[in-house]
Amino acid sequence: MMTLANVVNDVSSGESFPVALGNFLDAFYLAPDEATLRDEPVRVSVQIARSLEMDAYLAATAERLARLNKLNIPTWVYEPERYLHVPSFGSDAAALRATLLLESPPEFRARNIFVTGNVLTRASQHHGHAA
Repeated sequence: MMTLANVVNDVSSGESFPVALGNFLDAFYLAPDEATLRDEPVRVSVQIARSLEMDAYLAATAERLARLNKLNIPTWVYEPERYLHVPSFGSDAAALRATLLLESPPEFRARNIFVTGNVLTRASQHHGHAA
């Protein structure tokens, strides 16, 4: 079973964060299970660029997925180390900042992470649904 904690292992092994997270999301959406969110991912090594953002991003992801799927929210997501002190924007384009401030899901916004509203959207969410 793929867990959110596996994302950090994959990144530590050289996988890019977006690909590792996408692989997790695909597996999660096929079979949403709170066990995949339960184990706290180890904090990302400081040698990895943007490691603090990844630690907070994983917590926001777990909280958001749990809330949307009516699963128990793991307590590790609320640890102080899982929040950023400096805002992080999903795009460096200044023109998009207002959109990101507006659209960012509350679990991300609370951690000073500003992303698009569909940040966790994947085609795998719609498996078995007729178009």
